Amino acid sequence: MGSFGNVIILRLPKGESVVRPRSYCYSCKELIRWYDNIPILSWFILRGKCRSCQASYSFRYPLVEFLTALLFCLVYMRFSEGKIINLRVFEYIFFVWALVVVSMIDFDHMILPDVFTLSGIVVGLVFSIFSPDRSFWEAFGGVLFGGGIFWLISYMYYIWRGEDGIGGGDIKLSAWIGAVLGWKAIPFVVLSSSILGSVVGLILVFKTKAGWKLKIPYGPYLALGAVLYLFCEEFGMSFLNIFFPSLGPE
Repeated sequence: MGSFGNVIILRLPKGESVVRPRSYCYSCKELIRWYDNIPILSWFILRGKCRSCQASYSFRYPLVEFLTALLFCLVYMRFSEGKIINLRVFEYIFFVWALVVVSMIDFDHMILPDVFTLSGIVVGLVFSIFSPDRSFWEAFGGVLFGGGIFWLISYMYYIWRGEDGIGGGDIKLSAWIGAVLGWKAIPFVVLSSSILGSVVGLILVFKTKAGWKLKIPYGPYLALGAVLYLFCEEFGMSFLNIFFPSLGPE
């Protein structure tokens, strides 16, 4: 799945098929042999280079594969409850994998593809109907709250500055996160992503010539906030109880 994610990250923004042709070197166009396409291992065996033309491959290829595998293991360990087949594990595995993919695309192109965000909203709502651990209305509230709060921020920023501050993709991503994690996750995700994005943004502002006009993708920090909540839900609910005592757990 991590290897397939790399294909999507590279091809989807270009409008290319993610199925055909099979993996090939973008420098010499040579098809990559199956034994040179083993996730993680092949990159290190070939020292990050094409066997045919010696063109360098980005370290992000094994990074995405490793990160995907790590998140899959963490999801299974936390949510499987000893069951081989678990609906919640299946949903969260797709969720974290898709967050990795859209985050990398956002880093590269400053876009969050609708094929992930909009379909993620639908999948999140459908799964909430059949999942014994979630409520449809909580998921639906998450869509409205998650998407609504960023739409409101974007609208207010546009009135204030006369330009877009938050992209539509971020609004849809937040709604997708709300559909999967529920509306109670949104305050934690918003605050944590804002802090992380601000810290990284300030570092880049002082390190680049763009200064305060620098634009950074916000989607990856929303995704990271969602993953933090997913694995630290108790902390996230404690956060909700501190700032919204009437809504959080007793």
